[in-house]
Amino acid sequence: MSYFTYKESRLSAENIDLAGLVKSISTPFYCYSLSSLQDKYKTLSSSYKNDNLLICYSIKANSNQSIIKCFSDLGSGADVVSIGELKRALKAKIPNKKIVFSGVGKTTEEINYALEKDILMFNVESLDELKHLSVLAKNQGKKAPTAIRINPNIAAGGNAKISTGKTEDKFGISWEDAIDIYNIADSLEGIEIKGIDIHIGSQINDLDPFSKSFECILDIIKELESRNFNIDIIDIGGGIGIDYKDEGKNLNIDEYFELVQEKLGDLGKTIIIEPGRYLTAESGVLVTEIIYVKKESNKNFVIVDAGMNDFIRPTLYGAEHKILPVIENTRSNSLEPYDIVGPICETGDLFFKNLPLDNPKKGDLLALLSVGAYGSVLSSNYNSRPTISEVLVKDHQSELIRDKIEIDEIVKRDKIPDWL
Repeated sequence: MSYFTYKESRLSAENIDLAGLVKSISTPFYCYSLSSLQDKYKTLSSSYKNDNLLICYSIKANSNQSIIKCFSDLGSGADVVSIGELKRALKAKIPNKKIVFSGVGKTTEEINYALEKDILMFNVESLDELKHLSVLAKNQGKKAPTAIRINPNIAAGGNAKISTGKTEDKFGISWEDAIDIYNIADSLEGIEIKGIDIHIGSQINDLDPFSKSFECILDIIKELESRNFNIDIIDIGGGIGIDYKDEGKNLNIDEYFELVQEKLGDLGKTIIIEPGRYLTAESGVLVTEIIYVKKESNKNFVIVDAGMNDFIRPTLYGAEHKILPVIENTRSNSLEPYDIVGPICETGDLFFKNLPLDNPKKGDLLALLSVGAYGSVLSSNYNSRPTISEVLVKDHQSELIRDKIEIDEIVKRDKIPDWL
């Protein structure tokens, strides 16, 4: 979070004073640092010494088109999981031949659209999907460039809900069935075998699961090539974690790419990685205002205007995000623990338990850190609350990149039948 620092006791995003930003943009809102996004991408792109790397930004992490455009300008491709994400990628000028389509439930509409747009590759996750893709491609007189996503039965990820590489997970095809599935794919009209794909989870800060997964697909590639299958692309997915708690547990990117090179680099294949969280998480803060301070005999609460509908990771995953005062308190030096909670009518609407704060007051501003990934994209209008604004900053510039969707607009979406 090096682009969010205190300057004379006031938290800034690059050179923009966050408290000053509140004068023109109502809380709560997301604020992203463009320089952070750019630096993260450049760290990845410069850390792998081979020239056969394609970074495909995982759009599900943050689908704001300004964020996608930032990576597009740097040469990124995209990993998409829906027609909406595909359309966002294309609108943000991601080249069609740098787009891979992942996900277990691609619909007929989505597949047809992706075929029409001539994307780089489909990551296929079931035999049913493979056969359906074959039919749709044949109907368009095309061959669908295809990789089979392998499930290696390897546990990984910061939470069971974001682990994707175990047998009981819905993703991919068992490594034990891989050769049979490739044989079937080879027999199907409309299918062009292009590569192999693996993705074992998210928020991984240990090299061992990656090493095991790379060894798994290396064995499969060797077996396939012994059978005269031509594998051009190895998609090793994403999953690179970040250090949300500042505990010094960041995955070493140089060591990660050394592992990639050791296991896969000498095969002469294009290597695709699909980072999302790593690129975006630390670029964002959620600015929220204290609306009430509630002190009771055995528990103190700070109630803020952001809710779990705006940022659900703490509720959904039990995730902990650092929270800082936007203006450091110089009124006293008396820290007390407070639960930071939102206005949603759910006990789970909780951002942090027992956060030490110095005499918080109504109207004070707080910033939740490292919310650039899986923040706004997971928001909702639960409790009929508005969708909040998003702001992008660079140096002394700031720009609204997503308007707040007001209550009246949300209410207008409902239709009452004449007969009711």
